[in-house]
Amino acid sequence: MYPLEPDAMEMRRLVDEAMRHIVSHIESLPSQPAQAVEGATEFARTLIEPLPRRGSDYGQLLDLLFHELIPRSFNAAGPGYLAYVPGGGIFHAAVADLISDSVNRYVGVCAAAPALVQLEANVIRWFAEILGLPAGAGGVLTSGGSLANFTAIVTARRTRLPEDFLRGTLYCSDQIHHSFQKAANLAGFPHASVREIPSDEKFHIRLDALQEAIARDRADGFTPFLVAGSAGTTNTGAVDDLAGLARIAREQSLWFHVDGAYGAFFNLTERGKARLRGIGEADSVILDPHKTLFLPFGTGALLVKDARLLRAAHSSHADYLPEMQDADELVDFCELSPELSRDFRGLRVWLPLKLFGIEPFRQQLDEKLDLIAVARDGLAMNRGLRIVAEPELSTLAFRIDGSDRDNRELLERVNRRKRVMLTSAVVKGEVVIRVCIVSHRTHRERIDMLLEDVREELAKMA
Repeated sequence: MYPLEPDAMEMRRLVDEAMRHIVSHIESLPSQPAQAVEGATEFARTLIEPLPRRGSDYGQLLDLLFHELIPRSFNAAGPGYLAYVPGGGIFHAAVADLISDSVNRYVGVCAAAPALVQLEANVIRWFAEILGLPAGAGGVLTSGGSLANFTAIVTARRTRLPEDFLRGTLYCSDQIHHSFQKAANLAGFPHASVREIPSDEKFHIRLDALQEAIARDRADGFTPFLVAGSAGTTNTGAVDDLAGLARIAREQSLWFHVDGAYGAFFNLTERGKARLRGIGEADSVILDPHKTLFLPFGTGALLVKDARLLRAAHSSHADYLPEMQDADELVDFCELSPELSRDFRGLRVWLPLKLFGIEPFRQQLDEKLDLIAVARDGLAMNRGLRIVAEPELSTLAFRIDGSDRDNRELLERVNRRKRVMLTSAVVKGEVVIRVCIVSHRTHRERIDMLLEDVREELAKMA
């Protein structure tokens, strides 16, 4: 009588039928193409339809999804996806999402589900511990790095600038992720207020040029208030001198922000910790657990050294809301970000970490550092190929002798084989080919395929 309220038998049927497809899909990931988007846009247009008036068969809908729609995409969950910054999506987090969506508890306000809010608050504390942030740090899980950047910039603006803030200036490298500039614009700053500082030959922000820009702006009547560093750039994986940036931020009374969306979790490893020295001095850090903790897309985080500043920047009142928390150990997430309505995204982090502990995640990240070294040495053996960006974490960039067109052709040839998927970037005016190894499903045999595909396609081009 009430189709939106299935009984126990129907719920089991729905889950069981879905699981048949899901298990088959995940088991076949190693043999699936790394991408299959030829003709996908044209196919997508055929799916345009009016609002359905009557229901469709569930089995047919699952077949459509898994046989027709899902395959026509980048296979970001597969082991051959070495493009952009991969997000593998561990299955245990998917189970957590099924639980959280099924119980459908509201966690934006502590009073609505105190125990569940505490689980998510624990996750934030664990992240702060991983980065070495001091007691008093706090934060919030977000949909990704873009919202985290926006929330951080608003917090810094409201902490360091007056209400009339348009003379404030922000500083970042010319290699920083574009979401930083976009977030600054959304936070009210004109494009011209974001000073892009040139990077050096290793794609690190130039500290001398940064200091010159700050001094020039002060002399011209501007108010420098924030400097951002990268803990792993998208183009080349470069890690800025975070300790040097922290020093300049202290000397100049600037808010020190770190974009650690890709690289910050490498602080779990000894090699990563050495490379990320200084990250624990940041006033704010953004993280993407959906990258280097292998969780599903839509799992980002912002950490702030002084959680009170985050609340002061975002707190607001409405008569229909319950009383907010004042105790240090409790938190109302709606007071820490722009979101009032939000999903219980903390469970997809909490459950895997409680289930396994942190050690398997540390081991996976160490393996990725090993694999990028194998990729680097193997690529360098090819005559006419140059490593443009040596790996600092698990990303490298290379280029073959020849034109940008030749490099794009090599990229297309390798991707056409569909065992791996790479992407390109333009750095210092040149097209480079990127390799980014992050997925928990990527292991040595896939890197051997990468090297074989590059070697054979280079030979054909020659």
